[in-house]
Amino acid sequence: MAIYAIGDIQGCYDDLQRLLEKIDFNKNTDQLWFVGDLVNRGPKSLETLRFVKSLGDAAICVLGNHDLHLLAVAYKHSPIRTKDTLNSILHAKDKDELLHWLRHRPLFHYNDDFCMLHAGLPPQWDFSMAKKMAAKVEQELRGDSYVKFFKQMYGNGPDKWSEKLKGYEQLRFAVNCFSRMRFCDEKGRLDFKFNGKPGSQPKNLIPWFDLPNRKNAHLKIIFGHWSALGYHHSNNCHAIDTGCLWGGQLTALQLDAQMHRISVDCEGYRVPNH
Repeated sequence: MAIYAIGDIQGCYDDLQRLLEKIDFNKNTDQLWFVGDLVNRGPKSLETLRFVKSLGDAAICVLGNHDLHLLAVAYKHSPIRTKDTLNSILHAKDKDELLHWLRHRPLFHYNDDFCMLHAGLPPQWDFSMAKKMAAKVEQELRGDSYVKFFKQMYGNGPDKWSEKLKGYEQLRFAVNCFSRMRFCDEKGRLDFKFNGKPGSQPKNLIPWFDLPNRKNAHLKIIFGHWSALGYHHSNNCHAIDTGCLWGGQLTALQLDAQMHRISVDCEGYRVPNH
């Protein structure tokens, strides 16, 4: 069985189909790992969501910030934004079924060799803590109080991990790491103001995967989210958001000893003003 990790799709359904044709994907023998952000900004979020759901066990998808935003919008705890392209899902006849499926996706997935998440891990978390915190958020998303959770999900604080964090503050920090993280300071304090390429950031900021003494440094981590970073491999981490939405590429990374990378060029999409 071949396993392919695929970068942020964001509704670019046609590009996804071209990529799957290029890798000769067979849902009966292969498995796809999606790093999140299945939806939003691209033209075919509904088609993408339906397709990935239809793959059943042949697809594993972790939640990205745009996927969580869709859920928050659908459950009336976030306004739809000017650049969102979510209306096709919000008015679909199978909306409830799709949202239920999305709400039950993980934040953190792993096998014996690799871990996958959308954005990043704080330096204080080892593998056990990452699993624990993902499970706590997933329990909220899948439980009876999920609507209340979306009301508490947004915010940039707390910006640093502490064992003293409790309740929604702890959950919000975890969500921000798994779905929004890019840069930190040397103490692991999250920064959400800068999203450019490494090397162009303020001097006090470090890409999360370059932080010294990172407790999860031994893990082989696959992530997306950071289109300005493009394909990047360092410190056991593979970044695979190669900016399909913006006219870059959509990338599949075969998770094996060779780590073969396959990409298709994407046209990019003009985000509508509505």
